[in-house]
Amino acid sequence: MSDLGATSTSTGTVPTTTQKVAAEVIGTFVLVLIGCGAIVYAREVGAIITVTTVALAFGLAMTAAVHSFGRVSGGHFNPATTLAAVLSGRLAWRELPAYVAAQLAGGLAAAAVLLGLVQGFAGHDGSDGLAQSSFGDQGTGYAAWSAFLLEMLLTVVLVTVVLAVTDARHEHPGSAPVVIGLTLAAAYAVALPATGGSLNPARSVGPGLLAGTDAILQLWLFVLAPLLGAAVAGLAYPMLFGHDREPVPGSGVPRPAPRAREAAVAPTAAAEPAPIIQDGWQWDPVAHQWRPLEQPPAPRPAGDDDGRTQIRP
Repeated sequence: MSDLGATSTSTGTVPTTTQKVAAEVIGTFVLVLIGCGAIVYAREVGAIITVTTVALAFGLAMTAAVHSFGRVSGGHFNPATTLAAVLSGRLAWRELPAYVAAQLAGGLAAAAVLLGLVQGFAGHDGSDGLAQSSFGDQGTGYAAWSAFLLEMLLTVVLVTVVLAVTDARHEHPGSAPVVIGLTLAAAYAVALPATGGSLNPARSVGPGLLAGTDAILQLWLFVLAPLLGAAVAGLAYPMLFGHDREPVPGSGVPRPAPRAREAAVAPTAAAEPAPIIQDGWQWDPVAHQWRPLEQPPAPRPAGDDDGRTQIRP
């Protein structure tokens, strides 16, 4: 089961960073290889590519990956999901770089393997690419602004569902992998005809980097739009539904450290001067005369603040 936060194995031990990174690499590799492979291989053999087939390929791959490795790393396989987990208080910021690096590495490795495998087709020239995401003249002609909004909104939907089904208060946590996979498939059914489907920078960066210059120039949209959508979902979910547990230390919206308030120093009262004693006599600064030690000092006149007798008219 994926919980998008601190995970533990059946033995109760917390997975190491190396194990989490390995899980994210493998899971992202499976997602990109199967999802993009469904498009690339169908094109190579001239098979009819349907939106439903490709959407289910991505969705089923995600279901398998989350079900297999969710207990280790939380089952993100998407930098957008990781960002939302951090902002919602389920993962510390210090873990973000390792997760994102692992996901990008897994996506790039899958694209490289796919590029090598399709060389098995005689006459393959790579002109059809690697199922990279696209917009405008390089894709279906879908405008950049609408592609950005579509990718962002669908990412909001996907990440919100992920946060909801992995909420510790959810009554059926075992259903999380299936629900996440079906949601991804449904979102891809909408996005595939317009942008080729991304909702995941790792899914787009890997194939895009190996598909040529035009694909690389379009990657900005498929990185920024999902991350912005993830930020919206990651901030909105705990605001609307509250935290399912105490936020992980070092997570959430970074805030500047509070300034140390300077303690107010109360003015100290002036120290009383040491008494002047000589040969059994003590100087009385109020009466301005010597008096025996056993004699009490003269009372201070009213309004006399400096030890001198004031003369009133």
